[in-house]
Amino acid sequence: MKIDLLVKNAFVFNTVKQTFEKKNITISNGKFYYMSAEDLTYLAPQEVIDATGKYMVPGLLDSHMHIESSMTTSTIFSKAVLPFGVTTVVADAHEMANVFGLEGLKAFMAADTELDIFHAIPSSVPSTTPKLETTGGIIGLAEVKELLKDPRIICLGEAMNFNGIANDPDSLIRQIIDVIQENRPTMPLEGHCPKVYGEDLAAFLYSGISSDHTHQFPESLYEKITNGMFIQFQGKSITPENMQVIVENQFYEYACLVTDDVMADDLLHGHLNENVKKAVAAGLPMEQAIYMTTYTPARRMGLNDRGMIAPGKLADFILLDELAEFSIAEVYKKGKKVHEKGQKISYPEKIEQFPDTYYQTIHCKTLTTDDLTLKVDTALSEVRCHVIQKQVIGTFTEPIVKKIPVVNGVLDWQSADCALLVVLERYGKNGNIAYALVDKAITEVGAIATTWAHDHHNLMVMGNSKQAMLLAQQEIFAMHGGYAVANDKEIMAHCPLPIGGILSQAPIEELGVDLQRVRQGMKDLGYQNMNEIMSFSTLSLPVSPAIKVTDFGMMNTREQTFYPLIFPEDGVLA
Repeated sequence: MKIDLLVKNAFVFNTVKQTFEKKNITISNGKFYYMSAEDLTYLAPQEVIDATGKYMVPGLLDSHMHIESSMTTSTIFSKAVLPFGVTTVVADAHEMANVFGLEGLKAFMAADTELDIFHAIPSSVPSTTPKLETTGGIIGLAEVKELLKDPRIICLGEAMNFNGIANDPDSLIRQIIDVIQENRPTMPLEGHCPKVYGEDLAAFLYSGISSDHTHQFPESLYEKITNGMFIQFQGKSITPENMQVIVENQFYEYACLVTDDVMADDLLHGHLNENVKKAVAAGLPMEQAIYMTTYTPARRMGLNDRGMIAPGKLADFILLDELAEFSIAEVYKKGKKVHEKGQKISYPEKIEQFPDTYYQTIHCKTLTTDDLTLKVDTALSEVRCHVIQKQVIGTFTEPIVKKIPVVNGVLDWQSADCALLVVLERYGKNGNIAYALVDKAITEVGAIATTWAHDHHNLMVMGNSKQAMLLAQQEIFAMHGGYAVANDKEIMAHCPLPIGGILSQAPIEELGVDLQRVRQGMKDLGYQNMNEIMSFSTLSLPVSPAIKVTDFGMMNTREQTFYPLIFPEDGVLA
């Protein structure tokens, strides 16, 4: 046996025992070979690394994430996350599919990367139905059958349409599940079921979906796991209370840590490694945090060739120079060093090529002041309106009712401490424009706009100044998509995302700084949330509780019905 590499004197993570043991490890042809506490130099390795004092753990595996959430392409993403010890991801590229359909998904999957990228079938394109939101592409049964032939496809991406899953056996998502179970019956089916309990949870699980990555709470976490659901903890669910449920019940086999969405500015500082540290700080023992970012996600996804340091497994590993802080010294992919501490990211000269049409995807009208002047047919001096109330923590929203003055036949939303939210269908299909009001959205005069609007990615503009809203939309047009923040005089910050209005091929350092400026601009306008970007971008996500906006209007996301902006008995928009 030709030995390419010997790593000696490392404290090696034993996955089965979930402990560290001092070992010498040999690697041959990109896989772990023999490990022992004895001297292995007799195997005549080509290279020897003395890892005295270092901790050796398997490469991290992120089993639920969206590369597009980092607003970059696969080639650049690969270079950005390898330094953080992430060696394998399972990507659900439903953002790309929502904009471009199967063609865009294939283009996205074509990248040649050092990082191992497996893919999920986007199950929710659109996230609801074409009658409720307009998308650029649709993934139906024909597309699913074609994707099932690709060995890089290893799971069904997060199924989000609760009503279709639990209550409608003839829905598209149920038909998709049936096709998968017929053709690849052992394929994991991933779910999205926030705030689902009791019989509703049973109906969701009965469909065959067996995981959830959404916002978790202690009272429902126990119920989900003991009913057979595998939990994928994203950052906002890594809390002391949730970790206590895992530790007290030793539920380590039934959960893992994932990123789901990491914004480009956050990617400057870390990826899945940051969730390891967060989980440990929240009370999860380090050994179990490593276990839940290596072995349990690998097993969940059927990736039996990785996730542990053992003979025959891929030699993806990290050398830590300090365990308690999870301080990464070096990262290896298939036995080859791909990063060491202090090394700058080197981007390849050759990156993905996309068709010219992918840079010209915004086809909606230019707003005018008249479009933002909501005329009301009523004899009343004020009318009751359905209004969105966003939260400071997380992405949930609540519907409230506010009385809004009517002045000279016009809804005076600005005087009621509301922002106007406008969603414009931007694929050139129907020209829909929807209006909503958001309570206390911002405190300073200004506007925010984006084409990165979960999941339909239509153009969304929100503000308390008509002039600022017009400026923000114009900036989006000029960039061919992205984020823009404006006051009523100028653009305060922007982040160009010219590929489909959702991606950039700029270096992460440049893209991250642009997004940081957008985030700061939102804060300067008084937009409050633990993650301003995600909060704003999910105001349009019609599968997230409880009231969101598509190009068809304000939706009750549980019932999948629409709220009129004004109570019909009070008046209607003229």
